[in-house]
Amino acid sequence: QVQLVESGGGLVQAGGSLRLSCAASRSIFSINNMGWYRQVPGKQREFVARITNTGSTNYADSVKGRFTISRDNAKNTVYLQMNSLKSEDTAVYYCRAANGVIIHWGQGTQVTVSS
Repeated sequence: QVQLVESGGGLVQAGGSLRLSCAASRSIFSINNMGWYRQVPGKQREFVARITNTGSTNYADSVKGRFTISRDNAKNTVYLQMNSLKSEDTAVYYCRAANGVIIHWGQGTQVTVSS
């Protein structure tokens, strides 16, 4: 079992930056995949980025070149650096920890980008 707590969301102007953090209640060293997803009202939650325990990363096409995911195993924390934000990035951002079929979600943090 692991609890995930996101932080760092807020209101930012288009073109600005935010860094989201996801703090885990225990070591994430052995967790295969840590990722970020986002959801807007009325739409399905969508994949944003993931990082494996070996450091491999994947990104949604919509955020490639603008967002960077990283993990600090010593701090049990995963980050999402978001640059060149667009109004379409507005959503609730969720942290996800996946080890095989065992998946845990955080409670989400709101990101609002004003144009």
